[in-house]
Amino acid sequence: MLLTLQCCGQDTDGLYRAMEKAIARSEGSWSGSSNSHSAGEKALAAQPKSGDWEIDRRLLKIGERIASGSCGDLYRGVYFGQDVAVKILRSEHLNDALEDEFAQEVAILREVQHRNIVRFIGACTKSPHLCIVTEYMPKGSLYDYLHKNHNVLKLSQLLRFAVDVCRGMEYLHQNNIIHRDLKTANLLMDTNNGVKVADFGVARFQNQGGVMTAETGTYRWMAPEVINHQPYDQKADVFSFAIVLWELVTAKVPYDTMTPLQAALGVRQGLRPDIPENAHPKLLDLMQRCWEADPSKRPSFSELKVELEVLIVEAQETSGAVNGN
Repeated sequence: MLLTLQCCGQDTDGLYRAMEKAIARSEGSWSGSSNSHSAGEKALAAQPKSGDWEIDRRLLKIGERIASGSCGDLYRGVYFGQDVAVKILRSEHLNDALEDEFAQEVAILREVQHRNIVRFIGACTKSPHLCIVTEYMPKGSLYDYLHKNHNVLKLSQLLRFAVDVCRGMEYLHQNNIIHRDLKTANLLMDTNNGVKVADFGVARFQNQGGVMTAETGTYRWMAPEVINHQPYDQKADVFSFAIVLWELVTAKVPYDTMTPLQAALGVRQGLRPDIPENAHPKLLDLMQRCWEADPSKRPSFSELKVELEVLIVEAQETSGAVNGN
């Protein structure tokens, strides 16, 4: 990896310093890329409900803390008899920028409603007592499922997980929302092993101009154009999905022999995870198209969903033929 660091030339120095400063933001949020904590980790997303969504904090029962971040904590709780996840911002860390980010997250949560998006229940928006309440996801994150429990997925289960993610992300993109931090720690499982997209802390509505330049997300899953501070759009989420897909296939942490910074510098120069052996060839082709350096060459989530659904049918037919013999 030293070669990689040296080959970047003078431009690396500035990038290195900028990335070091951002490590705490992108890796040490509610869950790091290498040390996810909890069953309800990063369950901070999604769905408007009819009526008033402002939470009466007096009616919110706070239970055990299940994750911690740099500016707040995630708790399990109960609200009107329902198990919920509660993200509470620490009042001592509040400033204008954090309050703006909180308001942006709530604005997005109020707009989204889909079975593959974690359901938004409400929020306390009266400073300094800011919190966001979502449904509680009892089976935790895909990150924990893969890496703590060391589950190697069968093709049928892998494809179901991948289609769930595509459906949730397709919905977001159709509503002009970029997630910007798609990773297995932000994909949560319900009691039926359905997967829902969670954590909209850095999500943004895409401007009509269609481009962004701010670096955000988690380095091991981050698209090269985001790392390079180049304009980017929804295809940055597709790149992140490629890394998620690689994780589902391998049950490994991406670039696990590198630091997050080394991984980012490598991706910037064209580095990608090693191609898994013995994986379905169509799945590998799809994965590699999703992590193309040129965003315009990456498929959309609508296209990915269709391809994966076809693959599920093919896998079922193959399985049926084998069992029939």
